[in-house]
Amino acid sequence: QVQLTESGGGSVQAGGSLRLTCAASGRTNGRYFMGWFRQAPGKEREFVAAMNWSGGVAYYRDSVKGRFTMSRDNAKNTVYLQLDSLKPEDAAVYRCAAGVGLATAQSIRDKRLYNNWGQGTQVTVSS
Repeated sequence: QVQLTESGGGSVQAGGSLRLTCAASGRTNGRYFMGWFRQAPGKEREFVAAMNWSGGVAYYRDSVKGRFTMSRDNAKNTVYLQLDSLKPEDAAVYRCAAGVGLATAQSIRDKRLYNNWGQGTQVTVSS
């Protein structure tokens, strides 16, 4: 089991930036793909970004491409999500998640494949 702890959320004005961090602990010696999801009040949890264990390529939902950047540091068991040019519609609870093994470019977007979840960090964006 992997424990995930997010930090870095907060309240910013539209156009501002935040950097979210997700630290993994516990059984981190396996190969995990990591993802970020978000959920706004009254809405479904949605995919934001994800990477496989090897890093390199990151996958994003269309609405955040060019504004959000995901990275990971396997030596530190940490993943990051840089949020730039934030919009009010980006406001949500952001949660990181981990799934075992290697995911495809399509399946990595599916929240059902992730079996470890953090508690989340709140991002608020005012207009």
